Amino acid sequence: MEHGSYEDQTQATFSLNDEDHTLANSLRFVLNQDPRVSVCGYSIPHPSDARVNIRVQTTGDPASEVVKDSCQDLMLMCQHVRSTFDQAFTKFKSENES
Repeated sequence: MEHGSYEDQTQATFSLNDEDHTLANSLRFVLNQDPRVSVCGYSIPHPSDARVNIRVQTTGDPASEVVKDSCQDLMLMCQHVRSTFDQAFTKFKSENES
């Protein structure tokens, strides 16, 4: 869910339900690498509440567009890590079969 202003689309807060530090910190990292982002951070309102709020302020592009791009970048990074791990695991397994 996005919370923001229709007048100023360069800043918004996104609430992600059923998420925790794992996704929030990874997304925060990717967002902060984007030169279009001026400020990004996240908070968890309460430890018993499975919800994360991610605040994004951009230099001009709509915040929702930048978040979507960053989610895509994070997904590509995860796919690369998974592929690299699978290749290394297969190589290790074939070298150590006896």
